[in-house]
Amino acid sequence: MTARVLESQVFHFSFPAQDTLVQVEEIGEQVVIRASRDTFTESRRQGFIRELAAEGFISDRHQWPGVGTADGGRGVRWLVDPTCFLPGPAPAALTRRFMLRLLGGASLLWLVMIGLLFAGAAG
Repeated sequence: MTARVLESQVFHFSFPAQDTLVQVEEIGEQVVIRASRDTFTESRRQGFIRELAAEGFISDRHQWPGVGTADGGRGVRWLVDPTCFLPGPAPAALTRRFMLRLLGGASLLWLVMIGLLFAGAAG
């Protein structure tokens, strides 16, 4: 038995004016677009898909409805999924360790400074 492996390409886009991140993934015949927020109108979504096809990020058959798909659709799924852009557990653990070290060091420095202050006032 031969297993068919689907190649996928993932592209990330940022729209700072709309405070939105977009991830485009083409898996075989299907394109999945994930956005961090629902800031795109339907006409802007269609324009973005056309831009992706024109720039070569996705296949040209996804550019127009009814072309290249048996069901008459584009083969494009648009999802609003903010959890897709959240950091995983590894960066969170790294950040937690860094913050604990930073707060521990700042507390130690504060104690040394207070000790020097009392030592100077007493002597």
